[in-house]
Amino acid sequence: MSDDSKAPASGGIPTLEDWQHWTWVMGRAQQMLMEQWADSAAKDGAPAAWGAPGAFGFGGAPGAAGPGYPTGVAAPATDPMALMAAGAQAWAQGLETWGRMIGIDPSAKAETRDRRFAAPEWHDNPLYDTIRKTYLALADKLLGQVEEIDGLDEPARQKLRFATRSFVDAMSPSNFALTNPEVMKRTIETRGENLLKGLANMLDDVAAGQLSQTKAGAFEVGRNLATTPGKVIHETPLYQLIQYTPTTDEVLATPVVVFPPWINRFYILDLTPEKSFVKWCVDQGISLFMVSWKSADESIADVGLDDYVLKGQVDAIDTIRGLLDVPSVHSIGYCVAGTTLAATLAYLHAHKQQDKVKSATFFTAQVDFSEAGDLKLFLGDETMGLLTQLTQDKGFLDGRYMAATFNLLRGRDLIWSYVVNNYLLGQEPAPFDLLHWNSDTTNLPAGWHRNYLETLYRGNKLAEQGGISVAGTPIDLKTVTTPTYIQAGREDHIAPPQSVWKVMDHFAGEKRFVLAGSGHIAGVVNPPAAGKYQYWVNETPCGTLDDFVKGATEQKGSWWPDWLAWLKQQDPKTVKASGARVPGKGKLKAIEDAPGRYVKER
Repeated sequence: MSDDSKAPASGGIPTLEDWQHWTWVMGRAQQMLMEQWADSAAKDGAPAAWGAPGAFGFGGAPGAAGPGYPTGVAAPATDPMALMAAGAQAWAQGLETWGRMIGIDPSAKAETRDRRFAAPEWHDNPLYDTIRKTYLALADKLLGQVEEIDGLDEPARQKLRFATRSFVDAMSPSNFALTNPEVMKRTIETRGENLLKGLANMLDDVAAGQLSQTKAGAFEVGRNLATTPGKVIHETPLYQLIQYTPTTDEVLATPVVVFPPWINRFYILDLTPEKSFVKWCVDQGISLFMVSWKSADESIADVGLDDYVLKGQVDAIDTIRGLLDVPSVHSIGYCVAGTTLAATLAYLHAHKQQDKVKSATFFTAQVDFSEAGDLKLFLGDETMGLLTQLTQDKGFLDGRYMAATFNLLRGRDLIWSYVVNNYLLGQEPAPFDLLHWNSDTTNLPAGWHRNYLETLYRGNKLAEQGGISVAGTPIDLKTVTTPTYIQAGREDHIAPPQSVWKVMDHFAGEKRFVLAGSGHIAGVVNPPAAGKYQYWVNETPCGTLDDFVKGATEQKGSWWPDWLAWLKQQDPKTVKASGARVPGKGKLKAIEDAPGRYVKER
């Protein structure tokens, strides 16, 4: 297409070429929708259900009477861009009317750090400045009213707070073409081709069943992610065990085994080399092993807690002990695998086998779910019923549903920002290794997933003495005396710090608690070389998280060196990095190179 064809539409009466171009844009959009409809019908026997595509300017905003135009507003009959601008004016007037009805003063709120409204047009253009201020004031009013309602218990208020925040985020004027000046500017510059590209992006996402959060093809496991050298040296139907190649002449005598969450891929701890916790550990002289869980299919649809404890964690611990001829291992449990690790430790204590684990480290893990945060909002009977419907045929849950749930917890950042970038502006998302991992979903065994939600999250049975059993053995967390390092994220929305803290209340042994800056992922994956964030420690015994925070000392940067120093206190002895310490050179021969097959299976 020539440069002239990309020029902004002329002012005044559009030319014949203008009309031809915009007619082509609308016709092409309709064709793309029909093609997707036909493909869906051919594959599934029924067309995809489409709502009014008002966000693209092809259909109405809420309450629209015509294509992209509000009810009761006369549309200019000659200029497509004038039509869109008039729509923004009408939207602004509607917001102001609502504001007056509930008594808000837009001028009283002057939000300046909201990334949604960072473009200068949101502040310099009186129309969009009015839209921005009125929306922010209205949002504050709605969110504030949730806190003022009398007669609500905290669970009900938490549900209402989440629902209101989700609604407010969804209705941001930045999410709609007519009321986003960046989108309007881009639409003029490209003469609507950004909307076509955005529609193509959206149809691709619909076909994939998942919102794109990073540039396609930018990352690949084994090519530029999960590249730390090692070998798979043990494999079961449930997991592969990776042993990493040492890079130092000597290594700590007691090896470390990492249990990542089975709801995600393990390489969140082995992203690009500069971010890799795995590589960092190996370079510090740690004999490191990683469990790579199998993404659920029909072959493991029936596994449950007993399997993840005995055939997963205990089996891995015993395999490493036998390979290296050592009495014990250091263990790390991340998120839900930390929850399971707590049960494993209690099981070992009940069978007088606690010495198999020298120490336990918990990354953002919960054992007591009484204050488990917003995820508890997704545990109602209707959710359990939906899980049954989604899993009844194959016995496992498609990981995309879990990913969508986590995205909802941070909808503004993980959903709506990509709606604007990908669909309205018609751009590709930027390459981002962490979000590639976030989109690389893992299927979950249906029965175990439901049991985890009902027994642990809803029932909080792990926190009860004998509330759950493993292979007939009652689990009692109070018996656990294993030295424990507990890491929580200050802004964690999945495992809130007040919930993670409760490990301190249940374990009986020596414990060290560290509060890291950032959240569930960035608070963990924070390499020292990055010089980012901070963490807090408190050497004085504390009974509550509030007491810990009041007396805590802030330390700049990563908490990883603090953990390493603590680990070495448990056993400082080192040995030569030879023989069985090298993958494939001991009793267990290499099956395949790291990262292995399981992490790549879908």
